[in-house]
Amino acid sequence: MIDLAALSGAFGLLFASYNPWLLMIPGLAIGLVFGCVPGLQTSMAMAVFLPTTLFMDFTSAMFFLTAIFTGGMFGGGVSAIMMNIPGTSSAVATAFDGFPMARNGQHGEALGIALAASCIGTAIGYVVLLVLIKPLSGLVLAMGPTEMFMVALWGLTLIASLRGSQMARGILAGVFGLLLGTVGMSSNGVLRGTMGVDFLIDGIAVVPAMIGMFAASELFAMSQRGYLVQDSGQRTVRFSRVLAGMGMALRRPVTLLRGSILGVVVGAVPGIGSSVSNLVSYADARRRDPEPESFGTGNPTGVVAAESANSSSEGGSMVSLFALGLPGGGGTAVLLAAFAMHNVTGGPRFLTDNADLVYTIILANIAQAVLLLGVGLVLLQALTLIVRVRLALLVPCVFVLAAFGSFGLTGDMQGPYTLLVFAGIGWLFKRYDYSIPAAVIGLLLGRMTEGELLRSYQITGGDISMVLDRPITLVLMALLVLSIVLPPLLARRRASRKAAA
Repeated sequence: MIDLAALSGAFGLLFASYNPWLLMIPGLAIGLVFGCVPGLQTSMAMAVFLPTTLFMDFTSAMFFLTAIFTGGMFGGGVSAIMMNIPGTSSAVATAFDGFPMARNGQHGEALGIALAASCIGTAIGYVVLLVLIKPLSGLVLAMGPTEMFMVALWGLTLIASLRGSQMARGILAGVFGLLLGTVGMSSNGVLRGTMGVDFLIDGIAVVPAMIGMFAASELFAMSQRGYLVQDSGQRTVRFSRVLAGMGMALRRPVTLLRGSILGVVVGAVPGIGSSVSNLVSYADARRRDPEPESFGTGNPTGVVAAESANSSSEGGSMVSLFALGLPGGGGTAVLLAAFAMHNVTGGPRFLTDNADLVYTIILANIAQAVLLLGVGLVLLQALTLIVRVRLALLVPCVFVLAAFGSFGLTGDMQGPYTLLVFAGIGWLFKRYDYSIPAAVIGLLLGRMTEGELLRSYQITGGDISMVLDRPITLVLMALLVLSIVLPPLLARRRASRKAAA
């Protein structure tokens, strides 16, 4: 599967000059900072620094931009753990157990777990990509509209199933988010749900809405307390505690490996892979754990599963870029723009004619996983000072940062207005015990789900029986049904076992 001659040439390109290596550390730091600040996105950081790559050669530009990408994937988990605000959509599941650990005074351990899982997940993701890029590109080519539609529905049911006995509420919240995602101009030119508001024609701004829903539910509650961590003896993050957290991650090698492989495979699905991969891994870890009810209360395994998957999904998202010349998300869209700036065209021809260059980029990203360990350990000492700030000061500062970040994303007041409206919706969801993550995932996938459903209808002519000729769709349907039926059955079986004991 690996072209050994091209791999040998890749090592030559990798060490031909030290200049590209000097760009990795600042790139990782930039990505980490942008990823953990509410309202700022990794793709935004890549776009901001894209013009600087005009003065670099292609290899240096790729090293720098992919380093921002790698740092941002970990950075999104930092804010998820410290404030229950996922910095990116791929860090949603990290907050499920990471934030409860922080509330319990284990923020150092949680960050250590996230750092180790991110580094290992990134490395495994790119190793899998190195070995399987050609087979994975074939799998991506086989994914038609019906398969993409089923993957989107699967992601929604996975997050709903994490509610356990409240699964119906989780599904209802997901459907609510899905409907919100269809606001604006549809794929066939129909205007829906704008209520005469012009800036809703292009749909709801997803990132400000996501931040509003997550931020409000916790920040409003936190404003009644003195500090993020109540125990004054736990408001410092010792290096030893971060290392202890890294050790906790390493003691779960099966979860790390499984999450990394799931991340790179699901992450290869264009458009939705990184948003769903962490949920798939988290749900899988919860289902396999002997004490699934401990998830959501600060179980380290949940953080390991989520972070290993969302970091390895970066490698998966590169499949469509290298093999098809198509971006799988915001970050890879910026990378594709960098391709164009350097007169490079992605796609099957690029993968065939420049295999050594592809392998060079993959090997550089494996090296970035090692460098991220050092950069993360250094910057975490500064980022975790947040636990020593009084919440009376921290809460308004976070909201202001989120508002400025939302304005920067949309370029007008649509961002701050959306943030404010969805802050209220998030507060209501929290008050009446509805799943905020399910609604957010529905909002993220709404527009894409509708488009894929419309294309599926156009291709099949409304004949549902044509789905029987698509085995991948049938497999995804089976997984969808299992994700709905299996959790309640397992919960009843565990309850009967406890009653018998």
